[in-house]
Amino acid sequence: MQKHLLGDLKHVSLSMFRKDFIGIFHGSISARVEQNKFLINKKNTIFDDVNDEDFISLRSNKDYRWKEASQDADIHLNIYQNINEAKYICYAMPPFLTAYSLNHESIVPQDYFGSMKFEAIPIYDPKQFEDWYERADIEIYRYLKEAKTNVIVIKGYGLYVYDRDITQLAKTIALLENSCKLLYYSSKFDKGKR
Repeated sequence: MQKHLLGDLKHVSLSMFRKDFIGIFHGSISARVEQNKFLINKKNTIFDDVNDEDFISLRSNKDYRWKEASQDADIHLNIYQNINEAKYICYAMPPFLTAYSLNHESIVPQDYFGSMKFEAIPIYDPKQFEDWYERADIEIYRYLKEAKTNVIVIKGYGLYVYDRDITQLAKTIALLENSCKLLYYSSKFDKGKR
């Protein structure tokens, strides 16, 4: 079971690295193994050449292994503990989506594929970044739970997505990034017409 999950995490994280959704200094991906156990990348993982040793198994009771884990581990843990449907979680920072979040309050896809899956995605404003990591683990899971959604787009930070299927998780990120890219290009074309 754990070997299968590791294979999925390695495959999808490499694909997302190649698309610039996760990078050398940002991004995390995890999979629930049991009720109180999950796999997550280590804090120094470079996603273009991941191997089994780049992931660590964590339990909800914190021990020495937590020091090696991604700085996002607490956020992943709170999502797993509070949202039963979460089997896989990813924090990504796709460039077009993150840039779009800086100047908008929601993402309303105008392209066919984006609009078939999403009506409008509100953009969560953390207000200040100085203490964001002190608040993020609670604010993110609460937002996901209260809004009854598996996606949170955070202004200037990126997005968290959870899903029961890792392929669907990756597709969600790709669809939102593509929609933001198309919104950006269409706004440039509109300006060129004037």
